[in-house]
Amino acid sequence: MKRFNVLTVILCLFLISCSVDDNKEGVKADRIFINATVYTMDDSNPNAEVIAIKSDTILFVGSAEAAKEYIGKDTEKVDLSGKTIVPGLVEGHAHIMGVGYNLLNVDLREAKSYQEVVDMVAERAANTPEGTWILGRGWHQDKWIEKPEMTKGFPTHDLLSEAVPNHPVWLKHASGHAALGNAKAMEVAGISGGSDQPDGGEIFMSVSGQPTGIFNETAQGLVTRIIPNQTKESDEQALKLALRQCFKYGITGFHQAGSGMKDINLYKEFAERGELKLRLYVMLNGRDQELLDTYFKNGIEEDLYDNQLTVRSVKLYADGALGSRGAWLLEEYSDAPGVHGHNVMPMDDIESITAAAYKAGFQVCVHAIGDRANREVLDIYERTFNLYPEGAPKEPRFRIEHAQHFHPDDIPRFAEMGVIPAMQAIHMSSDRPWAIDRLGQQRIEWGAYMWQTLLQSGAHIVNGTDAPVEPITPLASFYASVSRRTLAGNPEGGYEPAEKMTREQALRSYTLDAAFAAFREDRKGSLEVGKWADLTVLDKDIMTIPEEQILDTEVAMTVIGGEIVYEK
Repeated sequence: MKRFNVLTVILCLFLISCSVDDNKEGVKADRIFINATVYTMDDSNPNAEVIAIKSDTILFVGSAEAAKEYIGKDTEKVDLSGKTIVPGLVEGHAHIMGVGYNLLNVDLREAKSYQEVVDMVAERAANTPEGTWILGRGWHQDKWIEKPEMTKGFPTHDLLSEAVPNHPVWLKHASGHAALGNAKAMEVAGISGGSDQPDGGEIFMSVSGQPTGIFNETAQGLVTRIIPNQTKESDEQALKLALRQCFKYGITGFHQAGSGMKDINLYKEFAERGELKLRLYVMLNGRDQELLDTYFKNGIEEDLYDNQLTVRSVKLYADGALGSRGAWLLEEYSDAPGVHGHNVMPMDDIESITAAAYKAGFQVCVHAIGDRANREVLDIYERTFNLYPEGAPKEPRFRIEHAQHFHPDDIPRFAEMGVIPAMQAIHMSSDRPWAIDRLGQQRIEWGAYMWQTLLQSGAHIVNGTDAPVEPITPLASFYASVSRRTLAGNPEGGYEPAEKMTREQALRSYTLDAAFAAFREDRKGSLEVGKWADLTVLDKDIMTIPEEQILDTEVAMTVIGGEIVYEK
């Protein structure tokens, strides 16, 4: 299963032993990128003009003059005409199959009102046989310009059911932590006013005691269990579409936030056929005990198929999302007295799986958004490290996924324990205008989206988009990181500007720190001799252009292992 290219390893050892301008052996590059502005993320050689590649590995990084000795008669020259090269961007937390299926199903992210959502679904229903499920994702009521009558802050199914009465419809909220079903879907699922409420979730009910169509957190399972399974053909189509999106937006590595065996086998099939190309770092679905048992017994899978696929992490869930009031808070929501959110997976289960993963050498990545969820997870990590000091990795690099809101006392604990916050800056840009309603001014200022405070404490931040929750566009998240504005440019100066990242910090969060979080800072994340030749080429210099031009920047080329996988 694991290919071991001896010649490549020998080449890497040779290259690492050479300095950036020492080519005593006369090695010539296969491909050389010239006339570029290069940001290497290598402190000893931060800027360059040229990158030379041999096989899948960086041979040289430096000046145009020094690069001449690496150019042979067969070397391909790629003139970038002044474009900017950065280390290959790494999506630090997203859902690759969700990205693909969002393109296959009804994409609701751009809807500006509930009526637009209904119209988009009705259009799909007009071309779909009656009785067939219609699936969609991406609506967010707090982003609608026009809002309908709401119950508990969410729309009801009535308008949707009236427009689409003969197709069961299931529309996931942008966060993925709530969904809207129409009357037909609830009928098929057997949901009524007498349905029992599940642990860790809620079927929203109207004042008359009837379901409104909103299913929060674990309640979604009451409907999703009866939705027909996706087919092998649709899975393959979705993965192909997702890979194209990644390459288009300059993504060379991807931290896949939770997969089961079916999807892992699909990744392996693509990699075996040479169709994956993306460096995929997979977290196991922590709700699948059989899957965990298998991997804990057999061990991690690292750098399979010419370094395309690694499986060495576990994804667990402590709470829900802030938008649906599912994030688990120490104090009640500012806009919902008595509501503290949801613990969606028993903490005892999270603790036992964390201990088992630690002993088996697997990284643990727990979804935690609210301050109580973050505290509970940090407590579990601390107990695990204390109980199992032997027989486990010295540096486990456990992560908290999202890590949006903390009690101030818990912020220093990340660096102290070596816990990595995987934070999607674009969520601040999208959520901050309404997040203050959920948390209030004080909690926002003291504990929400605390990037600079975490960095100053010594923590490594991994950036990303959580796609398909947000569009899979690293430059939008980079912009949010350095501006703390919405994508419309508001407010002037940004929200809580003291927490902005510098541009170097933001780039690091998408490159070297993302590589660190996947235990591969020795082979990727910076442009250095001997590392994998993963590059993202941009048509503007995002490190120097005015802030407002960052969102206008486009990916000109994506290179993985020396291969150009996308060119605009």
